[in-house]
Amino acid sequence: MGSSDDMPEGTVKNILEQESLKWVFVGGKGGVGKTTCSSIMSILLANVRPSVLIISTDPAHNLSDAFQQRFTKTPTLVSGFTNLYAMEVDPNVENEDNLSADGADGFMSDLTNSIPGIDEAMSFAEMLKLVQTMDYSVIVFDTAPTGHTLRLLQFPSTLEKGLSKLMSLRSKFGGLFSQMTRMFGVGDDFGEDDVLGKLEGMKDVIEQVNRQFKDPDLTTFICVCIPEFLSLYETERLVQELTKFEIDTHNIIINQVIFDEEVVESKLLKARIQMQRKYLDQFYVLYDDFNITKLPLLPQEVCGVQALQAFSQHFLTQYEACIQRGTLEEVEQRVSALKETLQEAESELERVKKGKQKA
Repeated sequence: MGSSDDMPEGTVKNILEQESLKWVFVGGKGGVGKTTCSSIMSILLANVRPSVLIISTDPAHNLSDAFQQRFTKTPTLVSGFTNLYAMEVDPNVENEDNLSADGADGFMSDLTNSIPGIDEAMSFAEMLKLVQTMDYSVIVFDTAPTGHTLRLLQFPSTLEKGLSKLMSLRSKFGGLFSQMTRMFGVGDDFGEDDVLGKLEGMKDVIEQVNRQFKDPDLTTFICVCIPEFLSLYETERLVQELTKFEIDTHNIIINQVIFDEEVVESKLLKARIQMQRKYLDQFYVLYDDFNITKLPLLPQEVCGVQALQAFSQHFLTQYEACIQRGTLEEVEQRVSALKETLQEAESELERVKKGKQKA
């Protein structure tokens, strides 16, 4: 690990300053604060970009909770902003909307749903087609936990495999394919070429977007984690997979860091701080060329636009503990706190003694 002077700055300013960015993914293990981080990233980007859209692709949507405002599958203006929009996409519901019609679409829905993963792939393609028609300068993805996110990045190949399978079915069975459509009640007006054309169109859209995803000038992925073993392991797996998919990633946000700034010492806090310090050191060794941003663990949740904006300062400046151990000021604060605790304990003792005398 190099000296601290050689390491990239521990903020997200590099992302805000990269004006060419079009797609910003925020992902990581479940429960590490991805939605809070993606919401704050969208707010910060809205300060420097003409228009920003944040999309939740996590089936367990939390964007509405983070902003304390109801969002749907249609982009909605976030309260208090003129250029920040949010939407929540449910792949399964979207797919039902797109392929639930009678006749040809109904038959194709049954057929395509038999191909693992293609329902989500087609839904994602439809969403990207919709997003591309909108004029947003940057789009932030609040993604599902790591496994779902990695599957999302595999959608282009999933669509290609699904399309190849359909093509092979048609060439293998020839006229039987048309007979099957009549058996299913689709009728003579079933245009298999039209349906396959629609699938190829989706494939073209998602492949075009996929090319953009692999362009570091247009796309980056922010990994969110906490300083614990499982999260470190999951982040390493995510970074390796992103490298495999040729998707740029050079920012890690480590959330829920406990800083040693409590005046009254606690054995539990000491143990947690020591454990976190071990994993923080490992993060810096593994990712010495990444911008690593450490966020403090707060006593309350970060909900609502005002709370998100207040917490966003820690994304722009490195958090520093408010006291330094071993200094005269810290010792004086600790003595003062201990005296106060002693007075409270003596008062409690007096109350207990009086209570016993009355009994």
